[in-house]
Amino acid sequence: MAARGRSRSWSSSAALLLAACSGGGETSDAAPLPRIAVTISSSAGTHRFNVEPARSSAEQARGLMFRTRIADDGGMLFAPYPPGGGAPREASFWMKDTPSPLDIVFIRADHTIARITENTTPFSETPIPSGEPVSAVLELRGGRAAELGIAEGDKVNWADR
Repeated sequence: MAARGRSRSWSSSAALLLAACSGGGETSDAAPLPRIAVTISSSAGTHRFNVEPARSSAEQARGLMFRTRIADDGGMLFAPYPPGGGAPREASFWMKDTPSPLDIVFIRADHTIARITENTTPFSETPIPSGEPVSAVLELRGGRAAELGIAEGDKVNWADR
């Protein structure tokens, strides 16, 4: 998904709109990043994912762009968001140059899910906002959150935080 995490400021938003999505087990001309474990605890159970961490501005800008396949347990974690840390802020992503639908999971500083945007439209340049300040964003294969019963308010943890 292109142009991940953006702040409300226009210059930051424009720069982040140029970002993309990278993900676990996907096909791309970019080498995948090392994987980390992400666990989501929901009323439907505990779900473990093995995702690529996007920590730097460049990694977050590329995101899952050009990925044609996202594994069921794969994806990408944008943490910290914004890159380099700082206070949580509103994020906005888009799907430019991203051929696979994604579920975008916006995560608050307390590690609860603030919002899930399901089955995003591939290649769309329409902004997808978090709706509130977040400190991390998780991208999963489109439809995966609904398949697993993952919902707003569920708890998200990862190994390297």
